[in-house]
Amino acid sequence: MPQELLLQVTPEIAANELLLKDYLAKQMKVSVNEIQHVSILKRSIDARQKTVRINLKVLIFLKGEKFEQTKFQLPDYKNVSHAQEVIVVGAGPAGLFAALQLVELGLKPIVIERGKDVRGRRRDLKAINVDHIVDEDSNYCFGEGGAGTYSDGKLYTRSKKRGDVTRILELFVAFGATPDILVDAHPHIGTNKLPQIIQDIREKIIEFGGQVLFETRLTDILIKNNEVQGIVTQKGDTILANKIILATGHSARDIYEMLDRKKVFIEAKPFALGVRAEHPQSLIDSIQYSCDYRGEHLPPAPYSIVKQVNGRGMYSFCMCPGGVIAPCATSPGEVVTNGWSPSKRDQATANSGIVIELKLEDFKHFAKFGALAGMEFQKSIEQKAWHLAGETQKVPAQKMIDFTQNRVSSEIPKTSYVPGTTSVEMGQVFPGFLSQILREGFTEFGKSMRGYLTNEAVIHAPESRTSSPVRIPREILTYEHLQIKGLYPCGEGAGYAGGIISAAIDGEKCAIMIAEALKN
Repeated sequence: MPQELLLQVTPEIAANELLLKDYLAKQMKVSVNEIQHVSILKRSIDARQKTVRINLKVLIFLKGEKFEQTKFQLPDYKNVSHAQEVIVVGAGPAGLFAALQLVELGLKPIVIERGKDVRGRRRDLKAINVDHIVDEDSNYCFGEGGAGTYSDGKLYTRSKKRGDVTRILELFVAFGATPDILVDAHPHIGTNKLPQIIQDIREKIIEFGGQVLFETRLTDILIKNNEVQGIVTQKGDTILANKIILATGHSARDIYEMLDRKKVFIEAKPFALGVRAEHPQSLIDSIQYSCDYRGEHLPPAPYSIVKQVNGRGMYSFCMCPGGVIAPCATSPGEVVTNGWSPSKRDQATANSGIVIELKLEDFKHFAKFGALAGMEFQKSIEQKAWHLAGETQKVPAQKMIDFTQNRVSSEIPKTSYVPGTTSVEMGQVFPGFLSQILREGFTEFGKSMRGYLTNEAVIHAPESRTSSPVRIPREILTYEHLQIKGLYPCGEGAGYAGGIISAAIDGEKCAIMIAEALKN
């Protein structure tokens, strides 16, 4: 019978199959030739001691024990060309996985996406990086695959109680992701590899009878007697259906405004906001691994910090080892930052959002906007950053120690942010209480990570799209909107997810709820 072991080994042993077999043979007191195969079930890094170790959970098959390579297959999808139609608004992870689940359940998804397909988006990303031109429908947030496609593809989630994380990961593998995502403690596909996977998901939806319509923006939801009847697009087309999954992402402000105008119940939601900090990756490696040189067998080091400062949580968010900072504005006249890493995480810099928890009372000066108060607060900071940086996609920037000491940086070193930077005292970007918390928080971060607080680090502002500033409330048991029958708010844009995996899980659940409702 195969034997399962937990072990801690050097990075060299963990990276080399022959060395690992030799190590296990000695542990098990058998000949190395007796070991037929070793499956790695889980892998994580332990850098708490001076010498870094790799934690492995392995399954060992000796000669004579039955071993078959795991094959990851897609579900038995049905042809749904003539099945009942369900409109899915948005082709991010929530929308795409909802559509796949609908197909599996025998329903026909009609997916509408305001942006372009994954290939078409690339031209618009170049335009924002090089020419400072923001396409409101095609950018880092909008387009096939949503924000995750071209802003990292991290698959780590704390949402295991919400659904079957393994199922989502296995679907990604079946669509072409490396099986390592099933093993690593912090799985990651990479911005360079995720687009092909997203394209393959779309083609599978179409192959089995679903529809995917690009450059098709929702402008209205048809509602009669508090029940959905269908939608209207910016082209003036009407698509009829009595079940709609609304999976538009956390930056679709026009959707929140449309719902508010129609008196559809939405509510303001707290979120987090701050800056994106960039360090040399070698510096983060030396801090986290306690070494001068990382070596070839260790990945670029991540970090995670949480502090309480003046009664507020301040924490690292969406940390990107070996990554770059990207411009993620969705409208002209605003500046927004985010970060991403390629699959190899081989860039010279590391970046992370460093954000502060906001409270509903922080939006009091925007109270006249009702449920949109948080969104308007968010928008005001992004627009202020745009003005301060010269009304381009350049970003306000400051060296980290200079910021903590209220000192304008005389010069900003070149960072990974392609549109460029403008030296700005960050206190001009944020309300006073946020600037003070950030200053004190960075000082506390420097105490936890010796070397983190340095003028080698540059902070970029703002990191403002951490999650939706609006929640679209729904029934706990049915996922249907509290007020409008047939409307299923879904994913990050509805306030019910926080990343690719949790959004995909939420999309699947909405599809399942619709299938169950149609049975009754």
